[in-house]
Amino acid sequence: MSFKPVSPDAPAPDALPYNRISRPLDRLLVAIGEASAWLWLAVLLVVLANVFSRFALSRGSIALEEMSWHLFGAALMLALAYAVVRDDHVRVDVLSERFSLRSRAWIELVAIVLLALPVIALMIDALIPYAYKAYLYNERSQAPSGLPHRFIFKSVLPIGLALVALALLSRALRCSTLLFNFPRALTAPSDERDRTRSQP
Repeated sequence: MSFKPVSPDAPAPDALPYNRISRPLDRLLVAIGEASAWLWLAVLLVVLANVFSRFALSRGSIALEEMSWHLFGAALMLALAYAVVRDDHVRVDVLSERFSLRSRAWIELVAIVLLALPVIALMIDALIPYAYKAYLYNERSQAPSGLPHRFIFKSVLPIGLALVALALLSRALRCSTLLFNFPRALTAPSDERDRTRSQP
């Protein structure tokens, strides 16, 4: 099975339409998500190095262990927005597949505006001082041989959630395009529509 880069430009026939705002937002978030996928390779290499150090050289490394946690967390946080753009996040499919596209759009729009975005805004508001405090105090691991500069990973938390907020805003705008034709929908070129139909 070959891997093909994901393009948000040509949605499936039963998907939400794109508009002038959502298309560049989704392109940006897809690019960030695909770039952050390389962090999983870094996680694998760090874990393998730690296993080799512990079992072959009989000397464990707290720094490598902490690095694997931090890289794993960063890769996960930066992939959340990608999952929202691709509509690959967890949902109750047994219920949602019974609704029409317009009904799903109404449910998503209300849930995003009234629930998801306010909660994410509160989380970002709490996490920015959390990361800044770690920077001010030059916070490091409590282990003597652990990693310094913990503010780097703590900064990924609000950044990842900000990307999720952008992805949800794009999704809400696409719902608005379907329901109210505002912003106005963009039509994909015919070759993109044909390529989309040919993909499994």
